[in-house]
Amino acid sequence: METNQPTKVTVQADIQAPVEQVWKSWTEPQHITKWNQASDDWHAPRAENDLRVGGKFLTRMEAKDGSMGFDFYGVYDVVKLHEQISYTIGDGRKVDITFTPQGNETKVVETFDAESTHSVDMQQAGWQAIMDNFKSYTESLG
Repeated sequence: METNQPTKVTVQADIQAPVEQVWKSWTEPQHITKWNQASDDWHAPRAENDLRVGGKFLTRMEAKDGSMGFDFYGVYDVVKLHEQISYTIGDGRKVDITFTPQGNETKVVETFDAESTHSVDMQQAGWQAIMDNFKSYTESLG
């Protein structure tokens, strides 16, 4: 039976860093370009971020061999410093990220609406790979 409700997919990580550093790594363009790719043969050569409700973001994602690329972009719906970011992707899907301090670490949970082109498992694996890159990058700053 078809429904109009999108499938929600969740990825997460416990980052060994305080929430202030985790937030900076997640939101500042000079950091975003260092971790926002799902595999080593991709990269994010450019990022722009106007982090406020109604503000826009864009991350250019490209295969390192130049064979393909796309802009990942959207508009912020919720921005609560060190707590939550929610946005609508350019194709209308919703994403929600929470940042929960846990002593000297931060739990990051990201839930997104799946798209219909790729399997949910493939999307979850790709977004989790990006989350894992984020974790490794942010922890390396320590």
